[in-house]
Amino acid sequence: MTDLPPPARTLMAQAMTARQRGDTAGERTLLDDALALAPDHPHVLNARGMRALADEDLPRALALFGAAADGDPGQPVLWINQATVHRLLGQDAAEAQALERALSIDRLNFTAQLRMAELHQRCGRDAAAAQGWAAVVQMASGMVERAPMIEDALVRGKAFLARHTADLGQAIDAALGGATSRRMAACIDHMLGRRAIYANQCAGVHVPFLPADEFFDRAHFPWFAALEARVPAIRAEALALLQNDAGSVRPYVRQDAGTPRNIWSGLDNNFDWSACFLWEYGIRNDAICSRCPETTAALAAVPQNDVPGKAPTAFFSILRPHAHIPAHTGVTNSRAIIHLPLVVPPDCRFRVGGETRSWREGEAFAFDDTIEHEAWNDSDHPRIVLIFDVWNPHLSTDEQAALKEIFHVTGREMMAS
Repeated sequence: MTDLPPPARTLMAQAMTARQRGDTAGERTLLDDALALAPDHPHVLNARGMRALADEDLPRALALFGAAADGDPGQPVLWINQATVHRLLGQDAAEAQALERALSIDRLNFTAQLRMAELHQRCGRDAAAAQGWAAVVQMASGMVERAPMIEDALVRGKAFLARHTADLGQAIDAALGGATSRRMAACIDHMLGRRAIYANQCAGVHVPFLPADEFFDRAHFPWFAALEARVPAIRAEALALLQNDAGSVRPYVRQDAGTPRNIWSGLDNNFDWSACFLWEYGIRNDAICSRCPETTAALAAVPQNDVPGKAPTAFFSILRPHAHIPAHTGVTNSRAIIHLPLVVPPDCRFRVGGETRSWREGEAFAFDDTIEHEAWNDSDHPRIVLIFDVWNPHLSTDEQAALKEIFHVTGREMMAS
């Protein structure tokens, strides 16, 4: 109450006490007396305007709030109060003008942002309402402690945005007639906030400028059909091996003693995710290959990468019932990982980046494992997949040869150190 005469300051304090005890008549009289002493003071004008608003004397409330804003135009609340009266009077354009004045003073004023979003929604301006509600949701989400009014705004904002996104998605789908490529479908989903776009995260060698695609197009692997034709024989060998030679199966995750706790700790030396290797880091497991001649022949017929000490790797991957492989990324984007599903009970799924698929028995696919991925088996039965790696199909043969030489040189240096 800067520059407010002491008698008026006393009256304002008494008016507040009267309001607190529910004495509206007394509050009104005290505020009128204060206004008589300080007719141009913004604080007194605003307080008397709030009383008029509570009394539903809207014309007088609007006049008082306007006079207060004339005296102190840099206070957003004085414009927001005018906007409130305009809303009650059904004056949409005047409300928008008052709210814009408040926002021109402080773009981060939560109340002004909220009222503007509500106004746009009420007037059917869905695009503008979506922008407004997005700002409200962002601001409210960042508040550690939220008052009930803010929590309510957050809930309403999320609900509006969800409806708007769904409606916009339907409109786009109708306009395109459903004829979109997988890449354009991902573009649309990302634009509408329905999915994220994931980048490569390589723990080892990262080849720049390769397309960061989650699942590779089948067209890059013309030998898939021949591989899939061998599935019955490969499946039979895997089942026989797991039934008769369980000792060849080991936990996939085996960390060194003393490793700090990490995302793999729950699967460390745990048969929830286990493997039986035919090839491991470029070394052939002769004992297993001899028991699986059809699988070995199938692997020999595909263009596996051959890097001594690193590749190929091929194994039967067994995921126990209700097991989960946590989200993680691989070593290098110079390869593509192939999954050939052999035994897939219901309720099994696999996510790479923003796309989740169900394995289909006998249907191979390839993905970039340097993009975040994870797997679930929510069934009551084991899931079995043959997994192996090949060169990234976007690498030229010269680039493949160069990488083999690079791996050879760096591997020789590691052995010498």
